[in-house]
Amino acid sequence: MPGMDQPGDVVTIDPEVLGGEPVFSGTRVPIRALFDYIEGGEPLAEFLEDFPSVTRAQANAVLEQARVALVGDRGARSAG
Repeated sequence: MPGMDQPGDVVTIDPEVLGGEPVFSGTRVPIRALFDYIEGGEPLAEFLEDFPSVTRAQANAVLEQARVALVGDRGARSAG
């Protein structure tokens, strides 16, 4: 995703915003909310509808960064 290659491009951690909880840059929406939705079985579209200040590109970038952090680049987008 052009322009969203570094965590700081998508995630902001500021002690003045939600006590330093990571949020989507330019918003007050906690990153945790995205994972809570997914864990609860909600589709990404529902999350984006409920938090219109978060773009699809931001949400996808956070998910991609989490995937790379956990499993690396091996098997990225592999058909299963």
